[in-house]
Amino acid sequence: MTEQERSLYSRWRPHPWHGLAAGADAPRVVNAYIEMTPFDLMKYEVDKITGYLRVDRPQRTSSHPPALYGFIPQTYCGERVARLAPGNEKGDGDPLDICVISERPITRSEVLLRARVVGGLKLVDRGEADDKIVAVLEGDYVWGKANEIDELPPALIERIEHYFSTYKLVPGEPSSIQIVGKYGYAAAAEVIEAALADYRDTFGTG
Repeated sequence: MTEQERSLYSRWRPHPWHGLAAGADAPRVVNAYIEMTPFDLMKYEVDKITGYLRVDRPQRTSSHPPALYGFIPQTYCGERVARLAPGNEKGDGDPLDICVISERPITRSEVLLRARVVGGLKLVDRGEADDKIVAVLEGDYVWGKANEIDELPPALIERIEHYFSTYKLVPGEPSSIQIVGKYGYAAAAEVIEAALADYRDTFGTG
């Protein structure tokens, strides 16, 4: 743990978005705060004011999240992230999302873990950039040595793509989400660095 992290954690439980660090080894290995597990049929997300996990909405479809799902602390999807997704009007104004693949089931949320970034999905939601970084659990005995998204079974990535293309579907209405691309580690690192810079521009360095 770095001195910066030690000072952040020493006084009280930190806010998951603002009080935790992205990690000293970012963008390759990042801290991920997990909001949802593959066993959740409710949509949970961190309340931006209090830092507590709150119920966002019941999931309309029958699909479960295919991986651990959360965000990278002290990131923000703003102008720099949007510039990496031509045609988007802006970033979605949230921390950068991350999906973490683990061979062993992790059944509870509100956990912090180290994740090795391997790539990501380029999503557009109502004209806003909404990238989903894809990572593997650091030290995982099955997936932990992966460095690129193409080293993972295609079926795992297809499940993630299917989940995010359908999880906001409303019967009788067209989908608001487009998956416009898949990318490897180099592009994912650019997105993470952009989100870290967007965070500093918006909230300062803390």
